[in-house]
Amino acid sequence: MDVPSTSPSTPIDFTALSRVPLFQGLADDALTSIDSAGTARQIDKGEFFFLQGDPAERLYLLIEGRLKLTQVNADGQQILLRAIGPYQLFGAVALAQAETYPVSAEGMEACRAWSWEKASLMPFVARYPQFAMNAIQVMAVHTQEFQERFRQLATEQVERRLAHTVLRLASQAGKKIETGVLIDLPLTRQDLAEMTGTTLYTVSRLLTQWEGQNLVIADRGRIVIRYPHGLVSIAEG
Repeated sequence: MDVPSTSPSTPIDFTALSRVPLFQGLADDALTSIDSAGTARQIDKGEFFFLQGDPAERLYLLIEGRLKLTQVNADGQQILLRAIGPYQLFGAVALAQAETYPVSAEGMEACRAWSWEKASLMPFVARYPQFAMNAIQVMAVHTQEFQERFRQLATEQVERRLAHTVLRLASQAGKKIETGVLIDLPLTRQDLAEMTGTTLYTVSRLLTQWEGQNLVIADRGRIVIRYPHGLVSIAEG
C-alpha cells in the first residue's frame, strides 16, 4: 500500500478543532494536550492512508483535501461508502478498539490529515469525561448512519436512494453558490452508483431526468442542487 508521509507535529486551528464533534466541549488545556499527541500525515491523489484489513492503529482528522472511504465486498466489488472533506474524522473504529479497518481511505486529491495512535488516545478517554462521551456519540452516529443506509438499500426504490445519497453528500460537503448548493467533492457518476447500490446507467438516467425537472445540474463530476426541497420530496417518497 502507499504509506502516508509524516511531518513534525505542528499546531492546527483550535477554533476548527473545537467544532469537530469528538472535541466539542473540551477546555483549551485538553485541546492542547490532544493536539500535541498528534502527527501530520499526507498523501497524494490515489494514495491511501490505510487499506481495508490493515490494523486499526490510528484515528485521523482530515485537514486538507477530499477523501473517499471504500469497501470491497465478498464478490470483489468496490463500494464507495462515504466521501469526506476537511475537519471530518475517519478511521474512528480505532476508538472502539477494533482490530482492523473495515474500509480503505483513498485521496480523491492531495490530502493532509492529523492522526493519533490508538494508544495515545486512551489516556485522554480516562482523563477527560467529555472526550469519552464525545467518542461514544461519534460511534453511535456512525452506527446509525450505516443502519439507515442498509435500510434504504433493503426497502427503498433506487430513485429515493439516490436522492438520499445526494442530500447526504450536500450535508457533508455542500457549498452555497449562485445557482444552488454545490457538492464540493470530485464525484463521478460511478461513485454515486456505488454509494447508492445501483448501476452507472441508472444513475445517469435519473440525473438526466432530474436535470429536465430543474432539480439539479450534473456535469463533469460536478453536482449542483438547484431545488433541494424537490429532492427531499423524492427521498421521502
